[in-house]
Amino acid sequence: MRRSVAALVLLWISFIHLHFTQGSAIIDHHTPYWEQPFSQPYFENSTKRDTTTTVGQTAYLHCRVRNLGDRAVSWIRKRDLHILTVGILTYTNDQRFQSLHSDGSDEWTLKISSPQTRDSGVYECQVSTEPKISSAFRLSVVVSKAKILANPELYIKSGSDINLTCIVLQTPEPPSFIYWYHGNHVINYSQRGGISVVTEKQPRTSRLLISRAHANDSGNYTCSPSSSDSASVMVHVLNGEHPAAMQHGNSGGATTAVAVSLSLLTSSLLTGQLLRGVTR
Repeated sequence: MRRSVAALVLLWISFIHLHFTQGSAIIDHHTPYWEQPFSQPYFENSTKRDTTTTVGQTAYLHCRVRNLGDRAVSWIRKRDLHILTVGILTYTNDQRFQSLHSDGSDEWTLKISSPQTRDSGVYECQVSTEPKISSAFRLSVVVSKAKILANPELYIKSGSDINLTCIVLQTPEPPSFIYWYHGNHVINYSQRGGISVVTEKQPRTSRLLISRAHANDSGNYTCSPSSSDSASVMVHVLNGEHPAAMQHGNSGGATTAVAVSLSLLTSSLLTGQLLRGVTR
């Protein structure tokens, strides 16, 4: 009986020893906490990796790192391996680049102010582990442009309506505003009656309607969205004496108007010559 009890005790001691021996292969109590496998930094993959912005519109690249510990996070420009930021410090003479981070947060954000097309490319969020780990983010900086759906010159008969439609191309976000100009004056809120401006964020369009146009409505009309290049057309409001020159979106408008003018000039010259002949 005593031998059986002793055997059980020895078996139990062996089991306990084996358990702790195996456990030490997983958790080494002599290894610092931050060097143990389960505490290694890693990237949270739910962050957006592709960002598109327009020229001049601030861009943000968001990198989230879990279990960072005492490691440092750096932002690297991939094309020339230039270090932009380390921690919250900027390591480049280009002060448009800035690292944003709040204490206790896992997020390290690269802010790029007034981006230009040359800033397009891949940026790496890098953690100073051994070996280093990194995550790539792609930035596309595009030139947003306005386009008026009309010919560069329009000929409108007096009393008709001026109807212009402007669309904004290559913009990731709808413009915060779209202004229409007649010459140098904003006409969105003009005191002249009969002017209507309808702007839609989707599909990023603005329509200008001027009813019963008269000669004073002639001139340059410009569609100017926020953060986009503007577009212009020249509108001629004619009194109706040259019907052939009236064009409504026809590409031959300018050519027809010139042809009419030349025809009138030729007729005047011929008439002058005839009158001189009669006088003689």
